[in-house]
Amino acid sequence: MKQTGIQVIATNRQARHRYVLTDTYEAGIVLTGSEVKSLREAKVQLTDAWASIDAGEAWMHGMHIAAYSHSQLHSGHFAVRDRKLLLHRNQIDRIGMKLKVERLSLVPTKLYFLDGKVKVELAVGKGKNVGDKREDIKRRDSERDAARDIANARRRSD
Repeated sequence: MKQTGIQVIATNRQARHRYVLTDTYEAGIVLTGSEVKSLREAKVQLTDAWASIDAGEAWMHGMHIAAYSHSQLHSGHFAVRDRKLLLHRNQIDRIGMKLKVERLSLVPTKLYFLDGKVKVELAVGKGKNVGDKREDIKRRDSERDAARDIANARRRSD
């Protein structure tokens, strides 16, 4: 029986820390059978993955999909290889122009099953420098401290 809805396989939590993300796109991905079975076991790492537009085609680089636990040596797959992404032509052209003109990066943020098909969410983003990252950490810490102080004040008043 086919599963319906979205089942998240992996997320790239480092992407929001390393990049200022703007537009997102949903793309299909070309995989082999053992890769899909490994994804069902959630044996994937997106942290070092990135995407590019080469010769009018979209490609994912650096995504690590571990070997399927029940596969034999001859029927498995390479853990890290370039995988083709499936996008509409106008999306590829639009992303390609943004990457060239604005000097942006194409980063995978999420890998998931949508109605039984593997999809990857790609985001266009600009890399953060060290100062931006530190500001984000300071802002997050101050928000956390403020929320903690508010919660403590409410407990004391009750």
